[in-house]
Amino acid sequence: MPTVLALETSCDESAAAVVRDRTVLASAVASQVAEHARWGGVVPEIASRRHVEALPQLIDQVMVGSGLAMAGLDGIAATVTPGLAGALQVASITGRSLARLHGRPFVGVHHLEGHLCSALLGEAPPQPPYLVLLVSGGHTELVRVDAAGAYTRLGRSHDDAAGEAFDKVARLLGLGYPGGPAIAAAAAAGDPRRFALPKGQVSRPEGGIYPYDFSFSGLKTAMLRLVRSLEDSGAPLPLADLAASFEQVVADVLVERSCRCARDQGLDTLVLVGGVAANRRLRTLLSQACAQQQLHWHLAPLSYCTDNAAMIGVAACQWLGQGGDSPIDLGIAARWPLEQAAGLLERPAPF
Repeated sequence: MPTVLALETSCDESAAAVVRDRTVLASAVASQVAEHARWGGVVPEIASRRHVEALPQLIDQVMVGSGLAMAGLDGIAATVTPGLAGALQVASITGRSLARLHGRPFVGVHHLEGHLCSALLGEAPPQPPYLVLLVSGGHTELVRVDAAGAYTRLGRSHDDAAGEAFDKVARLLGLGYPGGPAIAAAAAAGDPRRFALPKGQVSRPEGGIYPYDFSFSGLKTAMLRLVRSLEDSGAPLPLADLAASFEQVVADVLVERSCRCARDQGLDTLVLVGGVAANRRLRTLLSQACAQQQLHWHLAPLSYCTDNAAMIGVAACQWLGQGGDSPIDLGIAARWPLEQAAGLLERPAPF
């Protein structure tokens, strides 16, 4: 069972963890949410600076917490794609430097593969093949998992991810940042069926629609027009009903298309991962739909749904267990297809 030190700095959370196979020996996360909230979103330069400040302390913390020395590690891993380029550099350079200094293999990990592996940290992890609904601040994907490293993307968002849509609508409603928790709090007392909002679909160039893909741009526009219409009436905005109606339609779309995709693929298990997986309405609707359609469903542990290094460590352990590691000159890429995650172990380095 490989033991790795894993680092994550792809966006606005600095994280380190020591993982042995699927067991987290120590994990620490330093969030920057409060600092970026004043700007209404992540400022890349600020994020990179904070990673540089936080990561050394986090590494010390998890090494002490794990009770291990560097000599007790089988490898060192870092997220290298996708993400903010400057932020990715911090974990990548730190991880590769430590690997070279201590003579340990380095494993560059795809951030989305990390999210897929977060489901394996539960007590009863799903057994492939299964379908994953990955919903986070930057990604909305439907991914078929046939084995470790064998991923097929079956659905995606063509514009904003669900998390980004939450952020933008929360800003429109004056609810603050990050948008997901702000809208969920406002929606708790609202009527989710008061306002009829569109379930965006994506047209194929040759005709028809992509059955499993997502689009939230039309929904955001509909919310903007609705808010302006209500403001023009002079009445106070029914914030709770607006938030609840928006949250409901997003959850409906995610659940409906995920279940349809699982059925069409002949899969009986649906897994929910990513930061938006913490949304209570989404979890409730998905649980109900899976029960009605006789699908098994799994939720990644809530503590590992948002960005963290433990999930990166699990992905790295899988690769090391298969005898794979990355070239020490592997760089970073702001974008890289999940289906090519195995390419991060190839020689020469893909980037």
